[in-house]
Amino acid sequence: MKSSSTDLSIQQVRGVGPQRARLLAKLGILTIRDALTYLPFRYEDRSHIIPISEIRPGDIRTARGKVVACNVVRRRGRKLMIFEAVLHDDGHYLKVKWFNQPFMQKHVVLGCTMIVHGRVKENGSGMALEMENPEYEIISDDADCWIHTSRVVPVYRVTEGISQKQFRKVMFTLVQEHAAALEDVVPIQIRERNALPALAESLRELHFPLSAAHMHDLNGGQSRYHRRLAFDELFFVALGLAMLKKSRKKGRGISFRPVGRLKEKLLRLLPFSLTTAQQQVMEQISSDMQQPYPMHRLLQGDVGCGKTVVALAAMLDAVECGYQAALMAPTETLAEQHYLNIRPFIEQLGLSGDLRSSSSGARTGGHSGECTADITVGTHALIQKRLTFRRLGLAVIDEQHKFGVMQRALLRKKGMNPDVLVMTATPIPRSLALTLYGDLDYSVIRERPSGRKPIATTWVAADRKEEIVAILKQEIHRGRQVYVVYPAIEDTETSGLRSALQGKEAFEKKFPEYRIGLLHGRMRPEDREQVMERFRSGNIDILVSTTVIEVGVDVPNATVMLIVHAERFGLSQLHQLRGRVGRGTDSACCILIAYPPIGEDAGRRLSVMVETNDGFRIAEEDLSMRGPGEFLGTRQAGLPELKNADLVKDAIILELARREASDLIAHDEVLRKFAFLKEQVDVFWNEKADIFRQGNGGRK
Repeated sequence: MKSSSTDLSIQQVRGVGPQRARLLAKLGILTIRDALTYLPFRYEDRSHIIPISEIRPGDIRTARGKVVACNVVRRRGRKLMIFEAVLHDDGHYLKVKWFNQPFMQKHVVLGCTMIVHGRVKENGSGMALEMENPEYEIISDDADCWIHTSRVVPVYRVTEGISQKQFRKVMFTLVQEHAAALEDVVPIQIRERNALPALAESLRELHFPLSAAHMHDLNGGQSRYHRRLAFDELFFVALGLAMLKKSRKKGRGISFRPVGRLKEKLLRLLPFSLTTAQQQVMEQISSDMQQPYPMHRLLQGDVGCGKTVVALAAMLDAVECGYQAALMAPTETLAEQHYLNIRPFIEQLGLSGDLRSSSSGARTGGHSGECTADITVGTHALIQKRLTFRRLGLAVIDEQHKFGVMQRALLRKKGMNPDVLVMTATPIPRSLALTLYGDLDYSVIRERPSGRKPIATTWVAADRKEEIVAILKQEIHRGRQVYVVYPAIEDTETSGLRSALQGKEAFEKKFPEYRIGLLHGRMRPEDREQVMERFRSGNIDILVSTTVIEVGVDVPNATVMLIVHAERFGLSQLHQLRGRVGRGTDSACCILIAYPPIGEDAGRRLSVMVETNDGFRIAEEDLSMRGPGEFLGTRQAGLPELKNADLVKDAIILELARREASDLIAHDEVLRKFAFLKEQVDVFWNEKADIFRQGNGGRK
């Protein structure tokens, strides 16, 4: 691999010895390249030194003066020592003080000139103004003193053991001596087309800006130089995914060409007609499955849009061609619900089905051995080494964001390059989806089944219990059913939360005439299944539950979702829970009970739930509130870590990078003309590239 001085250890930099190198390693800085791309998190404008006479209390200012007094003051009865100095400038004075830093008396002497930067406050001891613990410089012939003042000064996130000034001095040396050596790997045509500044210029301006003219953009991370480094990272992400997608189109897969007999029978068995969106996605999947290379498609849709029946139709096409199909879900409850939902159709079509989970084993066998069923539904148990398939042709993965690329790859390895369909009910913006799942083709169902009405959502205080009781009684008297969801199974001394066990007892006392059920994750799978079957068949009026019913549960007769301690739930989770009702043609409602204190973010989440049923808008709100890292989870779909780009904030740059990467790979799919760029993409992806390739039959 081509290398330069920037690939050297950080210890090669002047002023960085073994001890300081260990401290920098805590920040993820191991090489000179790491350091150059470790950007300040904010900037201070210290370029304007104003006379002491013009500063005012509350200002954050940079001032200069001659030291006319200095000494260490000890506070009586306390171990606190204060070093104080008085600066004089044209007849005006400023007191500056530093706490527990007596060593400063060795550096600050009478007659020297100091520049100080900090917040100004009033002084109660006769002198009008003072600063506490300001950053400072003693003016001398040493050029280093101008690194920290009389300019726009970068402020970095540092670690204990290295001061801001020490770190800044190291960075100044790095930028001066090594920034120009960092080769610009983005092709010049792409840089010019997108008006991207050169990399060396960007690094110099990001670490030590020459002007304060764009302070707002600098501190907002939106300067043209920030955009350049964000583009690089997103370009590398998009290139890796585009190369993977291109290589997969060359892999040998199964060309499914069913007559369509099983799918036609399924459509006749369904108690409803498919929406236009469902039909369109079915056609996209069918077209993919006919190709000689493996299908890799993402199916995204809001809660209740009918993704499962689309997936079942695809599985039937695989079965009709003599192959097996598997559906993997992230939880036992969801896997069980999927199995219960599709089992009647499997049986009526004369096929065999199986359920596999870590606790239940298999309906037709044990935990291990060969899966012989036509269609198998399961959890992570499906990717255990001891489990094999006779002839796996299609793998369906539900709630993809709760798995990750590795799990997807492991399930694919159970067959000979089977087709893969991944589904998610967590909508995300199109540009983000195309990046996170950039190795997949993309389908979306936005249309709700006909006859379904928006769910009326209300946020109520906990003291309005009588109103809530009246609603529950009204719905149950109409023959409808109710979910009540709690955040915890049982109460503890420290949590202060109402719990499902506590709630069941309370509802039994309040409604002795009603049938109350309980469902939570610590129950045995067979007990959970029994409770859900009783609820589904109408033998339970009120189902008290934890979030195990968040996804996959489908009981059209349930018309009320009551969420207790709604302030404790995330926005996406609240939307998923609400999606358990309104699955029939009757009107449905969701009641959010919140207990104080209700923070600002919790209040915003609850307000959004009341305002809209649109899962795509809710997802965007969730992203803006939590940021992409937390929204997507630590796996982030297996993508490399982003240091300087934000998948949400940099959405426009993301789209540019994706378009440029797709165009480049379309003309040069392995980057033969751009060898150094290819090397840097491999470095960026590191071992994660191998994770993706595992799902490609081991192709390298």
